[in-house]
Amino acid sequence: MTTDTGADTGADPRLDDAILATEGIDEETVEAVGKLSEAFETLEVARGHLYQFHRMSGTADFQVGEAADLLRKAGHVEFADRIEQQLVGRNILPGRWTFQMVEEYDDGYYSTFREFDREALSLTNGLRHLHEAGLKRRRRSPGEIGHADAPAPQD
Repeated sequence: MTTDTGADTGADPRLDDAILATEGIDEETVEAVGKLSEAFETLEVARGHLYQFHRMSGTADFQVGEAADLLRKAGHVEFADRIEQQLVGRNILPGRWTFQMVEEYDDGYYSTFREFDREALSLTNGLRHLHEAGLKRRRRSPGEIGHADAPAPQD
């Protein structure tokens, strides 16, 4: 017989259909809020890529400056001067460096999306990840090692 140290304690209300019914949270709402949450998670990944783009573009700009210095030392002064004048510090978009892109994204689309994601929690009485909790409820094997509904209590 296999057991799990944290098996079926009922500690996570999101895993209990009766509690969700008592809370008045229907499956359609769980699905809809879950889809919005999934979209926000996708947006978080996109935001991470934007920050990575910001960091990589800045790093490349400094590397180009170093390359221009090395070209100058190697006797390619005119080429190095053109690189410094036309490429080092150049805007990524008209009038914008990447930090400005990040700020506009964060202050506009991202913050608006985040507010809707937070507001959606009012539809689930503040309970997050109900869709995933439903998946866990349906996919786990109660009593099996590694299938506990919640972590074991800590002493």
